[in-house]
Amino acid sequence: MNREERGRLLYNTVKIVKTSTGWKVPSQTRGGSGDRYTVRFNGHKPKCNCPDCYMRKKKCKHIYAVEFYIKQEINKEGRLKQTKGIRVTYGQKWNAYDKSQTNEKLVFMKLLKDLTTFVEQPKYKFGRPTLPMSEMVFNSVMKIYSTFSLRRFMSDSKIAKEFGLINFVPCYSSIGHFLQKKGLTPVLINLIKTSASPLKDVETDFACDASGFSTSRFARWFDTKWGKEKKYRIWLKAHICSGVKTNIITSVEITEGHANDSPQLSSLVRQTVERFEVREVSCDRAYSSKQNLQLIADEGATPFIPFKSNVKGKRTGGGAWKKMYHYFMYKHEEFLKHYHKRSNVETCFHMIKTKFRDNLRSKTQTAQVNELLCKILAHNICVVIQEVNELGLSGEFVVEEK
Repeated sequence: MNREERGRLLYNTVKIVKTSTGWKVPSQTRGGSGDRYTVRFNGHKPKCNCPDCYMRKKKCKHIYAVEFYIKQEINKEGRLKQTKGIRVTYGQKWNAYDKSQTNEKLVFMKLLKDLTTFVEQPKYKFGRPTLPMSEMVFNSVMKIYSTFSLRRFMSDSKIAKEFGLINFVPCYSSIGHFLQKKGLTPVLINLIKTSASPLKDVETDFACDASGFSTSRFARWFDTKWGKEKKYRIWLKAHICSGVKTNIITSVEITEGHANDSPQLSSLVRQTVERFEVREVSCDRAYSSKQNLQLIADEGATPFIPFKSNVKGKRTGGGAWKKMYHYFMYKHEEFLKHYHKRSNVETCFHMIKTKFRDNLRSKTQTAQVNELLCKILAHNICVVIQEVNELGLSGEFVVEEK
């Protein structure tokens, strides 16, 4: 019988008591209330004052028993059992909120104008001259912000021309064709990063998650059992990294709906580190891997990603994985205070979907990707407007020099 099995037996036969200094585990051989060993969380790993742990410098049966004791407090979701009837609420500065909402559209157009000035005009090659790239991006994002159809949106485009924000009013079909260009995708991604720059001195803690947006495309397959063809709606998935204080989105990746979440984390974190000082990154269990935890640690941040129920201490690797596993086990309540900041990224998706809808109207895949990026860019500008009124920030966008 190895030490883990003996720890499980010890956990089932003795009473473990949690104290302010650690966990008291009765001696299995000597018995009696006076013969107890103390398991403490020392540094980044647990230690016991029993002779076995002292001599071997490894986990003893008392440590394993304490881990079984801790796991009973953690449910399958990796969380402590919550007390019913307690509702967490957040304060709201209603004066700033009212001012932001009542003036949002006018301020939105001005900020979008400032932001699109960073769009470079491609060199003319041949053929009919096109409208300025910056103005086409302006109209595309404004169209998504308005949630109108292309024809109904043309009134907003004319208003923008009267305000001097654009010089030309394009044909409604030109905007639809413009969204189908693959070259627009990297431009929108860079604008999303730039739109987050006013909050780089505010955000230090971030969260990553993904959510799906339905499209108008369908996939078909033949069901052999019932002998008929079936179809299902294709959807796109937006992987984002957002600040937990203001809900600003700092980086984004767009994939097909069935793509895994975990491989996208490295790109999201690296893009965020380029512009922000990152101290914490919170993610759900879908991102739990040794590579992801180590990546976040290498960038100078602390990863708060819960561990799956089948993970055991003896199988943990070195570095950030082992350190955070013991943190997750022995300081679970403290771990959860940081981890639950992750719920703010779900708020980001709620804000986008309720304000700009959760479906994509475009017909082609490229246009759907660009439409989704326009939704995220519009969300960021709305967040900046809110924080300008709430925190007194200057809504100035900064382009990083290469």
